Amino acid sequence: MARTPPAELGVDADLVRRLLTDQHPDLAELPVRTAVSGWDNVVHRLGDRLAVRTPRRRAAAALVRHEQRWLPGLASGLPVRVPVPLRTGTPTTYYPWHWSVVPWFPGASALTLPPVRRDGLAPAFADFLLALHRPAPSGAPHNPFRGVPLAECDAVVRERLAGSDARLLAVWDRALAAPAWDGPAVWLHGDPHPANLVVAGGRLAAVVDFGDLTAGDPATDLAAAWLVFGRAGRQVLRSRVGPSRDTWARAAGWALAIGSALVATSDDAPAMRAVGEAALSALARGDGAAEH
Repeated sequence: MARTPPAELGVDADLVRRLLTDQHPDLAELPVRTAVSGWDNVVHRLGDRLAVRTPRRRAAAALVRHEQRWLPGLASGLPVRVPVPLRTGTPTTYYPWHWSVVPWFPGASALTLPPVRRDGLAPAFADFLLALHRPAPSGAPHNPFRGVPLAECDAVVRERLAGSDARLLAVWDRALAAPAWDGPAVWLHGDPHPANLVVAGGRLAAVVDFGDLTAGDPATDLAAAWLVFGRAGRQVLRSRVGPSRDTWARAAGWALAIGSALVATSDDAPAMRAVGEAALSALARGDGAAEH
């Protein structure tokens, strides 16, 4: 099993405060405490209403820049809150990458809820996708792992599925056989799993982490049907978004690709591994993937 990549640079509260003191001194006296450290970024709470998002490895540095460049323009057309950078930071002699001050959204990660309790979020998440999936400009960020033709993922997915349930290979083969997306490249969140949904009062309060923001096939984001929801939520999402049968088949393929990646790379993140396992189980059972 693979684990979270090691940090190339340690980011702690002292470093965050030093960055704030040098570049945004009016915020430097607010309390700073670590909130979460993921594959790419460390997020620190800054007071009660803000957070500081800092890359922990070089591969994530460009992703923060994408959020800074594109999220402000996208946010106004979305029906839920997203972490538009309120302040931006630049590289220094002691920290080599750009960073952001973003809003902190009160609530809980949808990762803390079982899929059946996430089903009530499906209408709001569907509306988010419908609003987000508009044609992107030619300069939109390229992501080699999201939004691309599924055939580009074939070798790695087959390697992950070696020795697994034959029904998953059948799902993958159906997804590959579906015609490729022939519409305009649309904006994509790119990382549609429950840890990126914030829930408050039983409602979808925000969608976060746009580091994988890109443009391409909307089926990529529809993988959330299996990654986030149970059977009822999956049906609501499909009904409300209204994808074609081919797009839905590719969405099942994307759920398989992302879900198998979560299983293969989350040895030290059991909650994320469970997301991948639940998605693969649903796909193997044919829950939603084989519907016409």
